[in-house]
Amino acid sequence: MSSQSKSINSDHFPVVDLFAGPGGLGEGFSSIKGDPFRIIVSAEMNSAARKTLRLRAFYRLLKRRGGNALDSYYQFCNGKTPTPHNEANLGDWEEAGEEARQIELGTPKGNEELDEKISSHGLGPDVPWVLIGGPPCQAYSIVGRARNRGNVEYKAEEDHRHFLYKEYLRIIQKYRPSVFVMENVKGILTASVGGKKIFETILRDLSDPDKAIGQAVSGHGYRIHSLSSRTHFSRGDDPRDIDAQDFVIKAEEHGIPQARHRVILIGVREDVARAPGQLERLEAPGVRKILQGLPRLRSALSKEADSSEAWAEVVKGHFSRMAKEVARNDMHRDLHEALTEASVAVQRGLGTGSDRLVMRSSSADSPTLLNGWYHDANLVVWMNHSARAHMRSDLQRYAYASAYAQAYGRSPKGHVEFTLDGLRPNHDNWESGKFKDRFKVQVGDRVSTTITSHISKDGHYFIHYDPTQCRSLTVREAARLQTFPDNYFFEGNRTEQFHQVGNAVPPLLANGIAQLVYRLLSGEDATPTGNEPGAGTPRVQTQLDLVEAGAAVEAL
Repeated sequence: MSSQSKSINSDHFPVVDLFAGPGGLGEGFSSIKGDPFRIIVSAEMNSAARKTLRLRAFYRLLKRRGGNALDSYYQFCNGKTPTPHNEANLGDWEEAGEEARQIELGTPKGNEELDEKISSHGLGPDVPWVLIGGPPCQAYSIVGRARNRGNVEYKAEEDHRHFLYKEYLRIIQKYRPSVFVMENVKGILTASVGGKKIFETILRDLSDPDKAIGQAVSGHGYRIHSLSSRTHFSRGDDPRDIDAQDFVIKAEEHGIPQARHRVILIGVREDVARAPGQLERLEAPGVRKILQGLPRLRSALSKEADSSEAWAEVVKGHFSRMAKEVARNDMHRDLHEALTEASVAVQRGLGTGSDRLVMRSSSADSPTLLNGWYHDANLVVWMNHSARAHMRSDLQRYAYASAYAQAYGRSPKGHVEFTLDGLRPNHDNWESGKFKDRFKVQVGDRVSTTITSHISKDGHYFIHYDPTQCRSLTVREAARLQTFPDNYFFEGNRTEQFHQVGNAVPPLLANGIAQLVYRLLSGEDATPTGNEPGAGTPRVQTQLDLVEAGAAVEAL
């Protein structure tokens, strides 16, 4: 294994995180027991996301110091101080700022800053290190491409977002990481530029970075592995000979409470004589199991005077009127029961939450499946847990949809099932079938649908399963479904927070990937190159295993 047989002159593997967002991938690598990975730089162009990254980097620095070093962080999280740092740890705050950088990759200034950070740590082919990240996906997403087709002036060849992966490629070619992990939306598999499938181009480029950059061979190429099958791609291979779908990871099949399907490529340098193996299959908990214990919140009234009493009157009235309407149809007996029960259960006095100061309920301290991953006993508040305001008309749709889901175990679809008086939105294409999932409930007993950045625009696709709260998800609830720990604070306004959460890689999924990378680099139980038949896939003890064990101990 040549250069990989020696370890770096420290007790960790350096990590560079590009297009980092709020740090979901980085959190997965940073949360492995024993702290074998250290992020040396995370690059993100969005200012709010960069603030989130810096705060989390600061948390990790203080955590490593031990003792009461984290006191100032928790005082900030709990709303007792305006900043997370004090005079004693100002140096750590500055160090966190050096790690989390606001860098626009693809610009001369941004590339120069990133190169300076990487070079200052001496990274190169003789040092085992890891590159992670996910280039922006708007150009590849199905929704984004549909929007582009509606623009007669749009030309894919002129959209720079299609080529941001080349900034990732540039770092691979120049600094030769031992392993890289690249994430993107599933739509990248079918996207084309100039008549060529972009995914096939990406596979060729990543496996042979010298050729892709147009330089003479100066180093090893890469084998691109799937984490869900034994499929891999090497330089010189024809991408048409493999099934591109093999590179799709379905998060719900690996213990994540969300149906999130993403392309994840793991590249291993050719001189590393091992392969990563595959992620372990794990049953995912449903939405209710993940969100139970969070304080109940009401939505606020939009475009009118809001109060707990006024809200309760509006929502109770919606439930009562709809219950009377469906009572005339014996086929809707279960729906009538759900609407009637909800009309009785609507509570006055519910708050709408806040960014930091919603007091934690005692029920959050009871052992649950993932309590060991989410819960932090040092928090006395719930962070980023505030409900949106909704118009009366949307409150009726939310009330109906959540009661329907409670009655039938699924969300109602479009004009065919939104048939009661007042439910039809003022939309010319409502009956076209294009908007059948316009209002979608996150059903309690199922995993959630994909948490996307669209949640920053409205909550129609992310209606809470509890009819009596009659609202969309909060940032904290979306973050839980994305498996961010409760002590992960998102900076910026609520729209910016939602955007960060929706674009992130689930940290618990990233943790499973990091486990495989660590075993590959350390030589512990990794699969030999080629995934020979009969070799089997090693069972990696994921963070979920540790969480379940911790919850079991708490229950004793």
